[in-house]
Formats: sequence, structure tokens, C-alpha cells
Amino acid sequence: MRKKLIPYKWELIIILWFSYFFNQGDRQVFNVVIPLLKKDLHLSDVELGMIATIFTIVYGCIVPFAGYASDFIKRKWIIFTSLLIFSLGTLLTGFSVGLFSLVLIRGIVTGGGEAFYYPAATSMIGDYHHKTRAMALSIHQTSLYIGVVASGFIAAYIGEHFGWRFSFFSFGIGGLILVIYIFFRIKDVPLKQVIERQPILFVAKKIFVKKTVWMLCIAFGGMVFVNIGYVTWMPTFYYEKFHLSLSEAGFTSMFFHFSLAFIGVLIGGKLSDKFAFKRKKARLETEFIGLLGGVPFIFIMAYTTNLYISYAALAAFGFFRGVYDSNLFAAVFDVVEPEYRATSVGVMTSFAFITGAFSPLILGIIKTNYGLSIGIESLSICYLLSALMLFFALRYFFKNDYYNESNLEVL
Repeated sequence: MRKKLIPYKWELIIILWFSYFFNQGDRQVFNVVIPLLKKDLHLSDVELGMIATIFTIVYGCIVPFAGYASDFIKRKWIIFTSLLIFSLGTLLTGFSVGLFSLVLIRGIVTGGGEAFYYPAATSMIGDYHHKTRAMALSIHQTSLYIGVVASGFIAAYIGEHFGWRFSFFSFGIGGLILVIYIFFRIKDVPLKQVIERQPILFVAKKIFVKKTVWMLCIAFGGMVFVNIGYVTWMPTFYYEKFHLSLSEAGFTSMFFHFSLAFIGVLIGGKLSDKFAFKRKKARLETEFIGLLGGVPFIFIMAYTTNLYISYAALAAFGFFRGVYDSNLFAAVFDVVEPEYRATSVGVMTSFAFITGAFSPLILGIIKTNYGLSIGIESLSICYLLSALMLFFALRYFFKNDYYNESNLEVL
């Protein structure tokens, strides 16, 4: 039998990489065309922030059920359906005529569709990869970075030259094309045994009996609060404060951050995989370093009046964000049994996104009353508090919560 050029577990990463590209890219399209939406549909900063907040609340409310479903329903069909729904939602957003239609199509349809992707995808990756888990998840995570940067520039360019509606049309159609490929190529990991379906409250109890999971949830919530506020308002921040064009603001506000995050996530994933089997705390320690290291740079990027200093701080913030992201769920899997992992991803993501949902609205209110610089500067406090949660986990809880995994690698 001829050996495959690319083992399927790595082919899967490639397929999911492009799926996640559209998952995150579709999300960023809205953020970069905010100035165009504001002008064309006569929306206020608070209303625009509210649309992003509703999207995130819907996402956060649905994602735990998506994670629970992913533990007993074939994940291929969850990923397929998710991509189909959020791509249709993105396409239909281009037909919006006002606040209500944006809330309905963007906030509810697109947000609900996107919620089903991540728990299923990360759990599937975790099943296919054991010794290479952090690296596999890190590579998957790079799609977020490239998706946000590329969509930020492409959507802004299309919006400037052809109108904001065509930005949504383009990304929606691209996602629908990928749906066809996924239908034929994704296959679930062969299960060694049939996992009995457990009541969701029972599963939640099994997960949250571990205090490390609580600390990881709170830290992730703070990180997501910062991230949603950043990706929603940073293009507008550069557009207004430094008078960049929309395409320049959309590109630079994401490029420097996510380019360095790309490097950070690969370094963090490689090093943590190397040390994790010698030092149990390695993955959680990597997350802690990522959050603590980003604190000063979040403040500087908004406080400075020099554009290039802001770019440098934005890049440094991105590097440490990547270090954190490299073990975002690999650290969770160190304390959660395999049969509960998709649910744990869903529950954690739900908590984080419901917490972070109010960031665009709060920053919109701060922008109206005090200026956007102050709002973005204050996000550094959230990162600091999140880092403290991981410190407490390392210091007091991780040793007792650690799950010693001895399952064989899936080939």
C-alpha cells in the first residue's frame, strides 16, 4: 500500500485552516466597513457597537450547545453546516438596509452559524493529534491571523472601490465554494469505542469540578473582551486618529498585530510541545507569559501620538497574543478528559464571548463621551487581570487537576 504524501491528520489541518479563514474573515468584514455603514445607513457609534455585541452574545449563547453536540454528533456535519450557514449569512448581510436587518442577518444568522465551527474543529484536531497537539492547534490558529489581516485589507479595498455590500458578497460566495470541498474531504476520527451520551449538566459538572478550568474560563473571557474590542474599533481608531484611508487603516490595524501573532503562536506551540512531556505546567505557563507580556503594549498602542510607535506596540501585543493562543485549548485538554473536550471548548468559548460581547458597545459609549484612545488604553487592565487568573491556577490548582493522558496517537 503506497504511503500518502501528506498524512490525513495534516491534510485535515489544511482543510480546517481554510474553513477557519472564512470563519474569522467573515467576522472582520463588518469591522473594517464600519465607517461606510455609518455613513450609508446613518447609524451611530453606539448602534454599530450594539450590532457587534448582539453578534457576540448570540455566538456565546449557542457555542456551549455546539460543543456538547460535537461530543456525540459527527463533527464533519457540524463543520459543514456551520460554514454553510455563516457564509449564507455573510452573503445576505450585503442586502441589509438598516439596523434591524443588520441585527437579524449579521447578529443572529451569521453569529449562530459561526458558533458551531470552533468546538467541533478543535476537538477533531485534538483527537487526531497527541504529541503534536499544540503545534496542530497553533497552525490552525494562524488562520485566524491571516484571515483577519487579509479580510481587513480586501474588504476595505472592495468597500472603497465598489461599496460595502460587495465586501460581504465576495466573502459569502468564497465560503460557499469551500462548503462543497468540505463535503467530500472531511472525515471523522475513527472512534475506538462508542461514547455514551451524557446529560449536559452532568458533563458540565465533570468539567467545572476542576478549579483550573474556572481560572482558564475567566482568563479567556478577559482576553476575548480585549480582542473583540480591538478588532471592532482599531480600524476606526487609525482611520480617525491618524487620518489613514479606510484600506490603510483596515490593513495596518490588523497586519502588524497578526503578523507577529503568527510568529508567536508557532514559537509558543513548538516550545510548549517540546517541554510539556517533561514539565506538566508548560502549556499553562506559556499562556500566562502571553497575557502578562501583552499588558504594556496594549496601553502604548492607543496612548502614543506617534503612528510608528503605535505600530510597534501593536506588533508586540500581537506576538504575546500569539504565545497565549498557541496553548489556548491545549492547556484545557491537559485537565479535561477526551470525551468532554468539545463540550469544554464550547462552555469556555460561551463564557468568554458573552463576557466579551459588551466590549464593542462599551467602547462605543466611551468613544462618544471620552474618546476612543481612553477606551482602548483601558483594555490593558483586562489583560492584567486575566494573567492573574492563570497565576492562581498555576500556583494552587493545576497539580491536582492534571489529566495524565496515555491514549495512543491517532495515525
